[in-house]
Amino acid sequence: MVYKFRVILDAEDDVLRDIAILDTDTLEDLHNVIINSFGFDGTEGGSFFLCDDNWNQEDEIPLFDMGDVPGEDKIMADFKLSDLLYEDQTKILYIYDPFVNWTFFVELAAIEKEEDSDEKELPTLLFAHGVLPAEAPAKNYDDPISKDDIYGDFDDDYDEEDFDMFEGDEGFNDFDYDDRY
Repeated sequence: MVYKFRVILDAEDDVLRDIAILDTDTLEDLHNVIINSFGFDGTEGGSFFLCDDNWNQEDEIPLFDMGDVPGEDKIMADFKLSDLLYEDQTKILYIYDPFVNWTFFVELAAIEKEEDSDEKELPTLLFAHGVLPAEAPAKNYDDPISKDDIYGDFDDDYDEEDFDMFEGDEGFNDFDYDDRY
């Protein structure tokens, strides 16, 4: 089977590449096609992240084993594309150069039979749009709540009656604790 991916840079401007690759190729092969199609020199590492339909990161799959015990962690070369991506699981994130964080949304756009595909040489770049910026787009990791107004969610209408709700209530005195102990 031929997997066709759309790879989109997480940036303001539209920068994307469409890639065709065999489903039997590995995540490392996909990594190489992505870095070549965007013009990176390939000297930095990268990681794929499995994610849900809302692009929330889940498990990381790095290019190199960085664990304490060599061979313990699985790396990109250990996973065929068909093992992780299929009709119901189409989205993964790719981060190139973790110190700079070039972030890409990678989505499986189509699955074709190899004999039905027009592509003879795989993997291949099918389409390119936009120019990669000179620097990775800045990420905003701030909380959605303003630091000036950390209690913004609690700006309800202030009502004095809310505080008088327990007025006259004797609290635990009604339970006669003093009489028992």
